[in-house]
Amino acid sequence: MTADHFDGTRFRNPAAADEQRFSAVPRMLLEPRTRWPPSVDVSTQVPPALQNGAGAIVTFIGHATFLIQTPAGNLITDPMYSQRAGPFNLLGPKRVRQPAVRFEDLPPISTVLLSHNHYDHCDLPTLGKLARRFDPAVVTPLGNTGLVRRAGIRRVEALDWWQQAATRDVAVTLTPARHFSARTPFDRNRALWCGFVVQAGAHRLYFAGDTAYAPFFRDIPERLGRIDFALLPIGAYEPRWFMKAVHMNPEEAVQAHLDLGGPESIAMHFGTFPLTAEGIDEPVRALKKARDEKGVSPSRFRVLDFGESTRLEERP
Repeated sequence: MTADHFDGTRFRNPAAADEQRFSAVPRMLLEPRTRWPPSVDVSTQVPPALQNGAGAIVTFIGHATFLIQTPAGNLITDPMYSQRAGPFNLLGPKRVRQPAVRFEDLPPISTVLLSHNHYDHCDLPTLGKLARRFDPAVVTPLGNTGLVRRAGIRRVEALDWWQQAATRDVAVTLTPARHFSARTPFDRNRALWCGFVVQAGAHRLYFAGDTAYAPFFRDIPERLGRIDFALLPIGAYEPRWFMKAVHMNPEEAVQAHLDLGGPESIAMHFGTFPLTAEGIDEPVRALKKARDEKGVSPSRFRVLDFGESTRLEERP
């Protein structure tokens, strides 16, 4: 294990001096918030079938949950189908948009990519449903094995940054993220957090998980090769004095896109749970402004509709 992000007891972000302490949370909660609507209609979609000639199909289910269909097997990222992002499905922010793909319409899932243990990314009821229906393998960072097994998952591979999983279906490598972990006030940073690079045929797909902006975005293509497709978070960023240490804002997400080499990028982590102070539509508006300011084409960093799919054609 790399000592720069583990002290023998807790994980940490290397060279990050502005982490927010739990004691700052009450002040953050008193910040003015833009009210979200109680619900937003979502037209559910059935994922398209993977046809010959497709390298992958990526479908936006909501928040940080994507279905990634590949010829070698189907993956799902940070699966979250519950109504609240909190303990016992009773506490925490309530879902405003329902999942855009019904659980019953998911194709067979062989691998779950679980980036960290926060409730809006690691939902034990959803993991339990996946375990009962598909018996998938879960790839996750160090420290999460016991939690994931509580959901009924039998096969868990917990790894450090830059390690490659021994999955039978697709090549998955864990990448750094700048974030933190906690399920209670007493277990902060006892487990690691990460992003993932998935090799799907000739394509490399990057799923950032939850992360603040940091220099490691440039390291990923340097160490793992050109990134063709990236899933980057754009929401949950206000108030900036508190959230900058753990979440990118849209301007930083565009810079991360450029640091990665300008792949085809898709926005995520917005418009589903009212986690922070900005309004429900503000991340998308701010992304458009940031793209314009940095000269990034809308076709290179897109916002998919909830339930929309995009196809990556296989290269000859």
